[in-house]
Amino acid sequence: MSEKLVEQIESRFAELSQQMSDPDVISERDRYAEVGRAYRTLEPAHLLAVEWRRTASDAEGAREMLSEDGDDPELREMLESSKSRLAELGDAIRLAMVESDPNDDKSVIVEIRGGAGGDEAGLFAGDLYRMLDRYAERRGFTAEPLSVSDGDYTFAIKGAGAYSVFKHEGGTHRVQRVPETESQGRIHTSTATVAVLPEAEDVEVALDQNDLQIDVYRSSGPGGQSVNTTDSAVRITHRPTGLVVSMQDEKSQLQNRDKAMRVLRARLYERELAAQQAEQAQNRRSQVGTGERSEKIRTYNFPQDRVTDHRVKLTKGEVQRVLGGELDDFTAALEAEEKRLKLETGSLGETDARDSSSLPNPSR
Repeated sequence: MSEKLVEQIESRFAELSQQMSDPDVISERDRYAEVGRAYRTLEPAHLLAVEWRRTASDAEGAREMLSEDGDDPELREMLESSKSRLAELGDAIRLAMVESDPNDDKSVIVEIRGGAGGDEAGLFAGDLYRMLDRYAERRGFTAEPLSVSDGDYTFAIKGAGAYSVFKHEGGTHRVQRVPETESQGRIHTSTATVAVLPEAEDVEVALDQNDLQIDVYRSSGPGGQSVNTTDSAVRITHRPTGLVVSMQDEKSQLQNRDKAMRVLRARLYERELAAQQAEQAQNRRSQVGTGERSEKIRTYNFPQDRVTDHRVKLTKGEVQRVLGGELDDFTAALEAEEKRLKLETGSLGETDARDSSSLPNPSR
């Protein structure tokens, strides 16, 4: 690893630190928040750079003393130890500088649908909904139901960094178990799909009201006194793409409309991201995380009491514990695999040691 990258990290971090205490920056809420995000993004790499600098100094001191005093075993051991640590720190800095997904800081909208397997698939979709709801709570996020019915769940997970955690859950999940209604004890295989969409801000998705067809109708199912008495349910059709979003859980037509618009923006945003990735020939089929929902990313095998994530070939026991929201081991393995793949493709801040444009810069 080149010293040039360490210098760039040190210089940029010093600049961000100064901006964090600049009254002009503090007075602008959006700018201050952006500087804060850049600071937090670069901080882990800076801590490693500080240790790299100290270790490099130790190695140079040991080298100079060896040249003056001859071959001293302790100095030789110190030099070799420092050189080994420098190599480790170099790899760690490269990992810390891996470019993060620009959507990682966003909240998410999650859509879970029962797939193959009939009623059992719908029950499994409910299991996945509760699993992700509990995992969100454990990680300090807030889950907000948007539209919940048997076998069909749409909900938001709010909090900084939600997408970085939950994007790995996007795909087809498979369960193998004996349904409660199965009298012969036969094992059934069912699936459910999970779509994880970064929640888009208004400024990120321009919606022309002339492109929207908004229909209102009377809601059905559980919901209290307003059900079947007022036109509170809302269906929004985006004419250019044909996307349709319906909401009826709230008693207020305005609340249902707001929820439907949030889901529509998220779907349009994901659609735009997919188009950009295809255009740049960087299809993320092989990347850990989103897309390729037709692939079975994880299997929950009840008879053998194990869960296997096929993307990283990780198997853990205790299916009920995993369905109870204990997903940390899978998330950690998937995050590590994502970084490994980015390192292999050179998607990191050291792609050109002469160019500091890859370092976090809120001024651009």
